Amino acid sequence: MSDFQEKLAQKIDTKTKPLGALGQLEEVAEKVATVQGKLSPELLNPHIVVFAGDHGLAKEGVSAYPAEVTPQMVLNFVRGGAGINVFCRQNGLTLKVVDAGVNFAFDDIDQLEHRKVGFGTRNSVEQKAMTSFEFRECFEHGIEIVRDLKAQGCNVLGFGEMGIGNTSASALLMHRLLDLPLEECVGRGTGLDDEGFKAKLEILEKVAQRHATIEDPLEVMQAFGGFEMAMMMGAMVEAYEQGMLLLVDGFISTAVFLCAVKFRPEVQRNALFSHLSDESGHKKMLDALGEKPLLSLNLRLGEGTGCALAYPIVQSAVAFLNEMASFQEAGVSEKVEV
Repeated sequence: MSDFQEKLAQKIDTKTKPLGALGQLEEVAEKVATVQGKLSPELLNPHIVVFAGDHGLAKEGVSAYPAEVTPQMVLNFVRGGAGINVFCRQNGLTLKVVDAGVNFAFDDIDQLEHRKVGFGTRNSVEQKAMTSFEFRECFEHGIEIVRDLKAQGCNVLGFGEMGIGNTSASALLMHRLLDLPLEECVGRGTGLDDEGFKAKLEILEKVAQRHATIEDPLEVMQAFGGFEMAMMMGAMVEAYEQGMLLLVDGFISTAVFLCAVKFRPEVQRNALFSHLSDESGHKKMLDALGEKPLLSLNLRLGEGTGCALAYPIVQSAVAFLNEMASFQEAGVSEKVEV
């Protein structure tokens, strides 16, 4: 244990409470302080970035919703009417919405970050979802977005997404990166019935077989992912490089994070996982990562909503670490050893 870690443990353990009495909140405080290298950390200019993109695979009917919903929801985000808007306003978070590759020509909307790499990915049943050039372009855009936020004083960043078909892409990432049977990775996404779920699984089996030899995490993202997912991956890696705290949302964001951590294992040092998604497979990913989510609310909305809801818990962890008195400061007797 380093000198810093010893001082941090002492600071947490000597607060006016029994040892470990604040449970997981103590783990969160330790994580935030360690990421920042400060015994009294700060949460500055917190943002949630929602990356949006369309998937060629959606043409196969893997979602209960049509692809047109992606641009419609992006417009809902910039107008302030979505769930993520509500929770960001409630909890003092700034929302940034990024067009990574939506199949729609948006006007020059000030509230939208225009980073379009293409009008949706290719159909991964037939070929890789994106070219290596497109993947690199997405990755670089993610890096640039994070660097811009860092320059604005942001040191805590949540990751959300929007893209019809991206639960299918995430299931494929999980299947390949964790070497799990596809049926353990595939869920009902936006609410497929039994027949729709069976058809989805059959389609994803075809995709997995077509790209059966691909194992490198960068190539896996290129084969199965969306532009919004590849851009998020670059952003996650850069957030680590910039010493920022990462808040990871649900099933899709965790699948992207899994890809990022397979590429750069150190990224996990800076990450907190906001909630346990109701989407099948999310718990298996968290278990594989050895991570414990902050909330379990049966959410499966995406958009970064879990990050926005969990953020007050992170604030509480920092507040107790910085403001709660020690036994000595409060003149309170500590536990008597017998």
